[in-house]
Amino acid sequence: MSASNQPADATQVARGSGIATFMGLPHTRDISGVDAAIVGIPSDTGGTPGSRSAPRVLRDVSSLLRPVHAHHNIAPGAHLRVVDYGDVPVIPGALLDTYAEMERVLAPFHAAGVVPIGIGGDHSVTLGELRAAARHHGPVALLQFDAHTDTYDEYYGGKIRYNSGTMFRRGVEEGVIDAQHSMMVGLRGTVYSTHDYQDARDLGFSTRTMDDIVELGLPQIVQDIRACVADRPLFLTFDVDSLDPSVAPGTGTLECGGLTMREAQTILRKLAGLHVVGCDVVEVNPPLDPTRTTAAAGATLVFEFLALLALARRGNDVARQPN
Repeated sequence: MSASNQPADATQVARGSGIATFMGLPHTRDISGVDAAIVGIPSDTGGTPGSRSAPRVLRDVSSLLRPVHAHHNIAPGAHLRVVDYGDVPVIPGALLDTYAEMERVLAPFHAAGVVPIGIGGDHSVTLGELRAAARHHGPVALLQFDAHTDTYDEYYGGKIRYNSGTMFRRGVEEGVIDAQHSMMVGLRGTVYSTHDYQDARDLGFSTRTMDDIVELGLPQIVQDIRACVADRPLFLTFDVDSLDPSVAPGTGTLECGGLTMREAQTILRKLAGLHVVGCDVVEVNPPLDPTRTTAAAGATLVFEFLALLALARRGNDVARQPN
């Protein structure tokens, strides 16, 4: 793997020097020959604004990450050609137009076999990513780490049908989500009605609440995820509000009693081998994150995604070797 596509080495180059790309990766719009690309999506739709600034902050914080994943004992840059593509050109206040831009930019990634790793932005951006993925893969399985289902139909008497609380219902309706092979993990907190979780299940989603996680244990949750997703093309979306506020205070819709970072990493690290075609980290809200604790969690999650992709590539390379 070319040294030009390795993360910056902080033993050779001072952290904070140069332009802020994720882990010091090269910035380019050329995705030819690329395996994965970091893509910022600086869009938010209201509620608690601020997550539009997260891509820039996560890139800055990522300079603290080192190139080797100690748990897996793998350097993603040794197996993957990864670049920082920069940001999708969003249109503030015009979410549907932003979706069109996202689809225009990201669909060629999937056609070229490049895995886009999105940095939001609020959770509404994931619908644009799913539309782009589905143009090449068809309906994709969705693994959603989240405190909330995000499957509401509308807000404000029908005036709002596209925002960060409705996009996964829209995704099922549009046929870009294969709900029968999709799961929500980490649901908890107060809800709007007694049937909120059942509404998500009625759309086809499997759900695992925090109560389920406590009762069943992480190994069973991992087993359930793998059985649900099976071999389907998978989009992995991680809303940082799935983490407990003690871990990720800098987000707009805090819910107490969530995952620890260790629990989230334990689950993710057991998902090697799933057919991941796209992923994102969303809802980091820098104005609410003065110590950058939440941004550090978000950047670490992106690195976990890179490790999963590297493990898959290493496994494929071994499988192709002659006996």
